[in-house]
Amino acid sequence: MEGHSLISAEILGSYAADAAREVSGVLRLADGGLHRLRGVKVTEEDGTVSVELHLTVAWGASVPEVGAAVQRRVSDYLGRMADVTPAAVDVVVDEIGPPPAAG
Repeated sequence: MEGHSLISAEILGSYAADAAREVSGVLRLADGGLHRLRGVKVTEEDGTVSVELHLTVAWGASVPEVGAAVQRRVSDYLGRMADVTPAAVDVVVDEIGPPPAAG
């Protein structure tokens, strides 16, 4: 049988969001001014997929470590779930969560 199977950018964005939320230190996806899927932008150009995620990171978490872990997790997850290897996974930390309450 011939034909092609395509996965929409919205589905890829949903997968990327799920993967990012699983990383320790990620509190949530931030709006980041992205309209389609809250906190995630997936672009497809000439067969190449790129992902941009806007995150809120927990107070005290190492931003570089969380960012690198998100990049790895999203890339692995998209490869496993959609057979897509993104050319880039850009992580933008828009917010740091509040410090823990003293008490």
